[in-house]
Amino acid sequence: MFPFDILIAYFAAVLLVVAAPGPDNILAISRGLSQGWSAAAASSVGAGLGIMVHSIAATLGLALVLQSSPLAFWLIKVAGAAYLLWLGYKAITARSLISLSPSDRQPLSRVFMTGLLSNVLNPKPGLFVVAFIPQFVSASRGSVQTQMLVYGAIFAVVTAVVFTVLGGLATKLSAWLERRPKAIAAANVGAGITFFAAGLSILALGRKQ
Repeated sequence: MFPFDILIAYFAAVLLVVAAPGPDNILAISRGLSQGWSAAAASSVGAGLGIMVHSIAATLGLALVLQSSPLAFWLIKVAGAAYLLWLGYKAITARSLISLSPSDRQPLSRVFMTGLLSNVLNPKPGLFVVAFIPQFVSASRGSVQTQMLVYGAIFAVVTAVVFTVLGGLATKLSAWLERRPKAIAAANVGAGITFFAAGLSILALGRKQ
């Protein structure tokens, strides 16, 4: 059902997609800088589970609703864009997304939910899963649903692992940043701009895309 050469090609493609800069890995890196490895892992696992949610939705055909229903697509698009824009606003104004102050630390449950929602509320991963995973699926190799779920699970695990590694590596910079408050402020602004750009790109997203 899962030929080795197909798995290798899929894994390589997923690595390239996951490593590309975006709001989810920026979020994991920010958590690593601010609260260490555990927060980076919590955010990363949330993002990975978000990918799994999109994969399950694609398997059940729910993701196609976004392509066929203008209202459903618009509602998800606005919700996702609003959430990312809000994260960007908070990063720029409160400067607390990346903060080494103990008072700004968030519970890991909240860090996890932020990572999960930033992915689940973003229609881009859902549409990407619908377009990407089926290229590696073949009805001649068995259950299409099973293949979709397994490939989705691989995508989710790779996302969680890569983001955790990136966030963990970012913790090494905490001591350097602690002596440079201007660098922390600039990093918050940079992260905020990234979230703003992601939110605006979602608002510009069309169903056919």
